[in-house]
Amino acid sequence: MEKLIRGVHNFQENVYGTQQELFQRLAHGQEPETLFITCSDSRIDPSLLTQTAPGELFIMRNAGNIVPPYGAVQSGEAATIEFAVSGLGVREIIVCGHSHCGAMKGLLEMDQLESLPNVKAWLSYAHATKQIIQEKYADVAGDQLINDTIKENVLVQLDNLRTHPCIAAAISTGRIKLHGWVYRIETGDVFAFDPHSKRFVSIRTGRDGRLSDEVFETDLI
Repeated sequence: MEKLIRGVHNFQENVYGTQQELFQRLAHGQEPETLFITCSDSRIDPSLLTQTAPGELFIMRNAGNIVPPYGAVQSGEAATIEFAVSGLGVREIIVCGHSHCGAMKGLLEMDQLESLPNVKAWLSYAHATKQIIQEKYADVAGDQLINDTIKENVLVQLDNLRTHPCIAAAISTGRIKLHGWVYRIETGDVFAFDPHSKRFVSIRTGRDGRLSDEVFETDLI
């Protein structure tokens, strides 16, 4: 706790003063352009990763970056999505998974979660991910299986997003775009799903300014 308190003091003394105008403007309201959905994992900092300032990202976090399908439960996730889209008018939504995701490891080993009943119940909203893994990746094991689960889960949660009426309506009018990302903690790389090639490719740009065609399947350890 002492470290956190020192951090607050540092913010007040050395950060707030240099951005006082920004914070005073934010006190009157927010206009984020992006809803960023990611895992609760402490190793992920969306604002640091995207180098965005306060007020630019509307962030939703939970174990496994999961989006329950519409109507499955009256959850905080549904309320957050509805407010972001219909209340704040975000234009982009990113579902961002990450390497070494404990939630995805738990999804593959549900019998190990008996002592964590709430976690086990929550991961039921990623049941489609597990079903896909069982049928599509039966011959895969180890780290690669975890990586495949992380990727497939991002795609499943994008599908779940589309079941929300506010999302479906916004997509139909071209007012909003959905994106699937995977962040690799150990290298800082971010991979985005390309719907045309149906692969996750690095969003690192080359000298020509184009996206790299580095493929997540072969590049993530």
